[in-house]
Amino acid sequence: MQRLEQLKSWLTSLYPQTDIVVEFAAADADFRRYFRAQFPDGSTRIVMDAPPEKMDTDPYVKVREVFAMVNVPQIIARDREQGFMLLEDLGKITLLAALEHDERPLVRRHLLLEAVDTLVELQQGSQPGVLPEYDEALLRRELSLFPEWYCAQELGKPLNFAQRQLWDEGCQRLLAAILPQSKVYVHRDFIVRNLMLTPGKPGVLDFQDAVYGPISYDLVSLLRDAFIEWEEDFVLDIAIRYWEKARAVGLPVPESVDDFYRDFEWMGVQRHLKVAGIFARLYHRDGKDKYRGEIPRFIKYLKRTTRRYQELSPFYQLLLQLVGKDDTDAELQSSYPVLSVKG
Repeated sequence: MQRLEQLKSWLTSLYPQTDIVVEFAAADADFRRYFRAQFPDGSTRIVMDAPPEKMDTDPYVKVREVFAMVNVPQIIARDREQGFMLLEDLGKITLLAALEHDERPLVRRHLLLEAVDTLVELQQGSQPGVLPEYDEALLRRELSLFPEWYCAQELGKPLNFAQRQLWDEGCQRLLAAILPQSKVYVHRDFIVRNLMLTPGKPGVLDFQDAVYGPISYDLVSLLRDAFIEWEEDFVLDIAIRYWEKARAVGLPVPESVDDFYRDFEWMGVQRHLKVAGIFARLYHRDGKDKYRGEIPRFIKYLKRTTRRYQELSPFYQLLLQLVGKDDTDAELQSSYPVLSVKG
């Protein structure tokens, strides 16, 4: 309540003698909260509350300028010391809400292809040396969240020596395939909850953690989502459309769509392991259970991919030891052949 009163006082200092109605809009997995400020003329603005002792808003400001080629919110005012920012309001309808509201395949395909167009436009502006590198050290730190928080805390099964060997072998093979991917700007959370249904093209939110890294990462975020799941043939269709669009504008995707899809799937393994760890940490460390129920979806994603590729079998064997077989494995047995990354 104290932060909310501070926020209202800040708004009053910006707009004296103006009757502004402030209501809660959203909260992030971290410490940021968002409020919608409605002005007497009916217009609205979004106020970001990022407690300065816990959050640094400088990356948001920097990345917002880097990503200005797409539809990101304008910064109207900022108080760096108090951790407040007044932003353009991109509306209330996320792409997730739009996709859940209208289940017609053609509508869903159109909405996701609009998101793909935005991603391609964002990647076209990529330059090295502008954003932090999504390097091996960062990729490994993210991977470590899985044994630390999912295995040890969520399952109560710290890895034993043999399991740690499987883990290390899987990570080595995975990183050896991920690190050579061409690099572009990576939003790092390009999911339909962070895309807004706005006129013209989707609005893009929650970009402050952007990096310069593997070109397939953001497409994985979009199509292997925590909150909405797609059939494999639909994912493949959208991935191919992305690859065609990327090739057409000269983005550095592989010449073969098969090679690109393998890159996409392998990048997904890194992200799925990370997200499962993050969601477990949010619950066990931070007391936030909003995302805990989505962890099984990522375990399903992981099983599906790690069983398909022989080189990723250490991860699949580890998952079987940790969570056992379930309906997912029966589905995989009948539907997904084991492949080699080279073939």
